[in-house]
Amino acid sequence: MTNRKIAPDITVLGDSLEVPGIGFIPINAYVLHAREPVVVDTGLGLPDRDFLEVLGTAIDPADVRWIWLSHPDRDHTGGLFALLDAAPRARVVTTFLGAGEMSCERPLPMDRVFLLNPGQSLDVGDRSLAAFRPPLFDNPATVGFYDDRSRACFSSDCFGAPMPSAETAAGGDAAAVGAEDLRAAQLLWASVDSPWVHLVDRDRYLATVAPLRDMDPEIVASTHLPPAVGITGRMVETAALAAGIDPFVGPDQQALEQMLAGFEPGGPAAPAPEGSVPVAPA
Repeated sequence: MTNRKIAPDITVLGDSLEVPGIGFIPINAYVLHAREPVVVDTGLGLPDRDFLEVLGTAIDPADVRWIWLSHPDRDHTGGLFALLDAAPRARVVTTFLGAGEMSCERPLPMDRVFLLNPGQSLDVGDRSLAAFRPPLFDNPATVGFYDDRSRACFSSDCFGAPMPSAETAAGGDAAAVGAEDLRAAQLLWASVDSPWVHLVDRDRYLATVAPLRDMDPEIVASTHLPPAVGITGRMVETAALAAGIDPFVGPDQQALEQMLAGFEPGGPAAPAPEGSVPVAPA
């Protein structure tokens, strides 16, 4: 995992996960250094990733006051309970549905839950965080937020894109990726992560994209994209193209066997699975 400032009051804790045939998926968590510090999501939580240790290089976990859980998928909740133990004053910001979903894995302590819906705001001492539903999402409990003080939009899965390398995914800059490559990767991610988007009414979908234009954030802090500074306009235009895109079709069993054969010591390299979409390097 990496740790770096992307603004005076925002730290990104970057990680990635390789998906054969797709690329390297960024897995970011963030620290918003507000008067009442906010941690946005808590990483993968794999045995070789100590989220709490990496977080401790950015902020003393005991100082964390809010844990914004953008949605309760496993790649967002890896370090959640360790952080709750280390941050006794912290409360988890989620929705009624999000808290319910967490109970299927490990129930949240309800006295430390703060339920917040899209359209509402959270006061964190020196600023108010405006909650909204991103136009692209894979979980109905998804809630992002806009911080008008830092002009940063924390968009959860929305705007995600697989990257060509682990280094770019975990420590790169989305603005440094070629514009056409980034557009193709973001549309691929939209078809993978929001498989419903090819079914929606285009006009109704575009109405959910419009608030992002109105926000006009300088920074987009997505879970699954390297931090993006100064390119929001073209990313919003890419999101607008997602309605009606072709659905993603993943590898089948034959393709899996080809990939596994390529992993054998001394074996030939596995061909790209039929139906997969390669991600061109930037």
